[in-house]
Amino acid sequence: MKQVTVRFYGSLNDFLAPERRGVSFVHPLAAPGSVKDFIESLGPPHPEVDLVLVDGQPVGFSHRVKHGQRLAVYPFFSGLDVSPLLRVGPPPLPEPRFVLDVGLGRLASLLRMLGFDTLWRNDFADAELARVSRAEARILLTRDLGLLKRSEVLHGYYPRETDPFRQLVEVVHRFRLAALLRPFSRCLSCNALLVEAPHGAVLERVPPRVQASYSRFLQCPSCLRVFWEGSHHARMEALVDRLRALEARS
Repeated sequence: MKQVTVRFYGSLNDFLAPERRGVSFVHPLAAPGSVKDFIESLGPPHPEVDLVLVDGQPVGFSHRVKHGQRLAVYPFFSGLDVSPLLRVGPPPLPEPRFVLDVGLGRLASLLRMLGFDTLWRNDFADAELARVSRAEARILLTRDLGLLKRSEVLHGYYPRETDPFRQLVEVVHRFRLAALLRPFSRCLSCNALLVEAPHGAVLERVPPRVQASYSRFLQCPSCLRVFWEGSHHARMEALVDRLRALEARS
């Protein structure tokens, strides 16, 4: 029987059965195929793979897997300097922008709260998500492995956590976003950049108690929603401080 020896490293083990995590294992090779297809048949989606070694040599996703070969598969490591010539995926995006699937609406709002360009709709179809991710160079965040394995997707990530705030911490850490935070600069509803709004121009659209307590307002030029530094602002500032502290310790 034809077979290959495989080992996955780091976070890629999250996609494996417990007995295959952190160890080398032998897997049958039904027929020669690409490294990409072989890796994904075992669980990990290709956007989370950064380096593949076959018999100690770096290869691309199109490399054909053959009987008797040894594969070592690595995720992105922030502390590991891997030459772009060795990576199987594209280089990191100079400006992280996101598109999220329908199940991650709360995470989308939190990313917008931090100032990141984040697309989300509750009717996004899988094909459209993959297309937008590729065409607009956006990082696709989804907990749908089938979607993440689509060949059109170049940049993507599968949040392991299910709680939105924990997902936010995870994404900020994975993509090293702490230094790029621009909190309270985007509309949480439609993603547009907020602009200063004169006090008198928004009085009819805020409660009387807010009129009396606040003098600075921001407005979305798209949906015209008005924002001010209410009680939630302090909670969000505490979250931002926590994210920056976590990044500094990592």
